[in-house]
Amino acid sequence: MTLIWLGVLLVLGGVLQMAYQPIWHGRLSGGRRLRARQPSDTLEPERPAGGFGFKSNWPGLALVALGAAFLLVGAVT
Repeated sequence: MTLIWLGVLLVLGGVLQMAYQPIWHGRLSGGRRLRARQPSDTLEPERPAGGFGFKSNWPGLALVALGAAFLLVGAVT
């Protein structure tokens, strides 16, 4: 039962880490406009989905995978 709860916590922690990663990335429009010194009439980022890459989300994916493994082991035993 302990493995199942640990797996649940790891999966939830990994999902939360991946969800908050784009938020930690920063503001979408304010910083880019100030650096480019050009006013922008859109809120779209210069490069789409800047916070959703594998490089920035690998810790969350690892937590989800480890939690899923714990859940499987806990379900078998």
